[in-house]
Amino acid sequence: MQHGSEPRTPLGIPAVAPPRSGPTRRGLLTAGAALGLGALLAACGDDKATGSDAKSGAWSFRDDRKRKVTADGTPENIVAFISTAAALHDYGIECTGVFGPSKPIGGKPNPQAGNLDVDKLTSLGETFGQFNIEKYASLKPDVLISNMFPPPDLWFVPKDSSKKIEAIAPTIGIAGAHVSLREPLKRYEELAESLGADLGAPRVTEAKSRFRRAEETLRKAAEANRGLKVLAMTGEADQMYVAVPDSYCDLHYFKDLGVELVTGKKSDEWGFWEFLSWENADKYHADLIMIDNRSNALPAKELAKKPTWARLPAVKAGQTVPWAMEERYSYAGFAPVLEQLAAAIEKSKRLTP
Repeated sequence: MQHGSEPRTPLGIPAVAPPRSGPTRRGLLTAGAALGLGALLAACGDDKATGSDAKSGAWSFRDDRKRKVTADGTPENIVAFISTAAALHDYGIECTGVFGPSKPIGGKPNPQAGNLDVDKLTSLGETFGQFNIEKYASLKPDVLISNMFPPPDLWFVPKDSSKKIEAIAPTIGIAGAHVSLREPLKRYEELAESLGADLGAPRVTEAKSRFRRAEETLRKAAEANRGLKVLAMTGEADQMYVAVPDSYCDLHYFKDLGVELVTGKKSDEWGFWEFLSWENADKYHADLIMIDNRSNALPAKELAKKPTWARLPAVKAGQTVPWAMEERYSYAGFAPVLEQLAAAIEKSKRLTP
């Protein structure tokens, strides 16, 4: 990630944070001449028009920047951040191009790619700051969609190139920070429907039903294991980062369901993390640790090399669980996340600090 006025998070990965050379503190989110494809227009307005007008065929959607995007017809050629494309795919909406981490990890699909067949998609760049504008323009996109942590910057869209990128096609941003998970889930459902998704399709309704069951399972697990302290973290070579739960929509939501999360103290104005040296990795007691599963996060085998990490009670007891920090905002994406966390809480025991 970048330094300076932008939100900082470890690893230069999206909050989340993108990779940089060297083990330095990376920003949490950072987000050519006008090529004017002209298929869509982005404009601000006061009305809340969303979807297609049956009479005129016109389409519009108001994003979380309160920006209204309009078009003569429903956008079909869509370019999106990888987890955004994965969320839309769950609703049957396909993208042409993606940006952000999509390559397999250790021979397994990248968790941020969901159920996408990434080999069929054009990648504009894998890492933070990478965005091939020429390739993007060649796709003749109708619209670009990404998350925001927080608004108005689009996740993984380089800030210094944003004007050139927005000159090619309108953009849509969905907020994923400082709100409960329910909000981006709702917004992606609305966006997908506006793009032509059938919300009554079996795979959509089944995913939502599974999510609701998983939600109740997690609620009951938290209730049955009151007092169990859960800490969400990520790390890089010289730093451990403890999440500030209310800044992350998933952690915020888990708290609402009764999960007792350790709260890191904000280390900067953005408030996503508390930065700790590895010598202070034991600052907080945790009975269960959620470990960032993104490709840029320090993997388990590297974490194990940190003496202070290896001595943590939860690590010694094997009470850890992957944290899908950048899971796609769909019911299909988050149902397994809730199930996995519920199972981990059910199996974990309160430990002596």
